[in-house]
Amino acid sequence: MKQVVLDAQIRMEAGKGIARRLRRAGQIPGVLYGPKIHPISLSIDAHKFNKLLSSARGERILFILNLKGNGDSGRHTALIKELQLHPVTDQIRHIDFYEILMDEEVEVEVPIVTVGEARGVEQDMGVLEIIQRTVRISCLPMAIPKEIEIDVSGLGLGDAIHVADIAHQEGIRLLDDPETTLITVGSPEVEKGEREEGPELEEEMEEGPTR
Repeated sequence: MKQVVLDAQIRMEAGKGIARRLRRAGQIPGVLYGPKIHPISLSIDAHKFNKLLSSARGERILFILNLKGNGDSGRHTALIKELQLHPVTDQIRHIDFYEILMDEEVEVEVPIVTVGEARGVEQDMGVLEIIQRTVRISCLPMAIPKEIEIDVSGLGLGDAIHVADIAHQEGIRLLDDPETTLITVGSPEVEKGEREEGPELEEEMEEGPTR
């Protein structure tokens, strides 16, 4: 996991008007909270933050927030809990930071990455279906993986991989139900049949009810 120091300005004012003013000034409004601190409103330099995210290339970042302002200062270790994005431009509009302690486990969601070519896809023209793209885990902050790889090469038609099938990793606990389905290989005939039924259904809907 990548660790970076990030300056953050403590702010006493809140509200939509303040948030708009901060964004116009090149700042991103945010909040830092956690089980052992009261929420702290803050702002981050947008250019610096976006540059950090770009350089991380998808790797999770552990932030050392250097808080300043209102006659106070301090450092807090935190992870990003949520990024609120603009629905059109995808610009970051708000950041939720969650304070953590390095010697205590945290719960996070980690993406799933498939490895290999499923036998049912390669030999039987099946369709690999990703049912769930992340899994919830609990571990120490420095043990958080960028992703969890799942080998799908042994999957035949109708086979599935569940949470219980994920290989054990030292120091990481899986929190999702062990029976949760993550990946399956579906039959191409079923999908073809679904596509053939589609136009008939649309035609009936267009015609409307008979009077």
